[in-house]
Amino acid sequence: MAKAAIIGTGLYAPGQPIDNETLKKLTGVEFDSQRHEEKLGIKSRHIARLSGLKETTADFAEHAARDALQAAKVDPKDVGLFIVATDTPEYISPATSILLQGRLQGGETGAKSFDVGASCASFIEALDAAARHLITDSSMRYALVVGVYNMPAYIRDGDAFGWSIFADGAGAVVLERQEQGQSGYIDGAFVTDGTQWNFVGVYAGGTKLPVTRERLDSGEYGLQLLQKLPGDRNVKLWPPLVQRLLEKAKIPQTAVSHYLFTQINKSVIEQVMAVLGEPLHKTTMVMDRYGYTGSGCIPMALHEAVMAGRIKKGDLVVMVASGAGLAVGASLLKF
Repeated sequence: MAKAAIIGTGLYAPGQPIDNETLKKLTGVEFDSQRHEEKLGIKSRHIARLSGLKETTADFAEHAARDALQAAKVDPKDVGLFIVATDTPEYISPATSILLQGRLQGGETGAKSFDVGASCASFIEALDAAARHLITDSSMRYALVVGVYNMPAYIRDGDAFGWSIFADGAGAVVLERQEQGQSGYIDGAFVTDGTQWNFVGVYAGGTKLPVTRERLDSGEYGLQLLQKLPGDRNVKLWPPLVQRLLEKAKIPQTAVSHYLFTQINKSVIEQVMAVLGEPLHKTTMVMDRYGYTGSGCIPMALHEAVMAGRIKKGDLVVMVASGAGLAVGASLLKF
């Protein structure tokens, strides 16, 4: 049976890193830096908007994609599938993946392009879709999946919650259809609960709440926190989902070499690893350098782990991501 193996990874974060004290000066917001760093683990981040860079989602995606393609030694023109995983697209329409295809391939080709929008679980959902495309379509050799985030573009002035957590960034992977070899995507497991849509998101701009002068004047636009998120939600959600995924794949937990989780809260990841009975050296955390990059954080963490030698060829890797709305996804692959 054919497999879909990751053969290259890439990462992009715009501008120079911005530490917590610098962020306060640039935005005029206040928050407890020490507690922020100790609990969430966020010490610095990259934000184009605060760095004077005229870069947005499609730019981040292109940089990360080119990085991954170069690592994989794949010509962009040979890519048959482009998926951009994000809930901060360049435009509502057309899809950011279509723009990315145009930038990388320069015009009309026989490639397929679409976006996946499942909040911060978008990359895991997109990876699952890309792998299944490659496995079932023998005419397609390469797929490019980019998880990208530009939530700071939606943060309103004075929003300490938004500015202290969210950041810009993108991570990309190139997958190859392989008839031989052991590496490849194995399976995924997912959770969805659409009754939890009204916690945090960007609600204005769609058909339900078009952007109007009245809505702008009332502050009903951009990133909005409608209800406080339950602090223990991921601690309760992630371990059972990991177990369900491993049972589905018929693989014992002892075989897993590394875990990657949504990079929003260091203390939550530590708690989850404890519940799983796993040592912390079997996970990688990058929020200290990149802040929270939503749809981009899993592929960014994957890239950093690969570059550092923490994930090696043949390792079994579990990746878990949570997104508002509610969407949660877990993927199992042999790197």
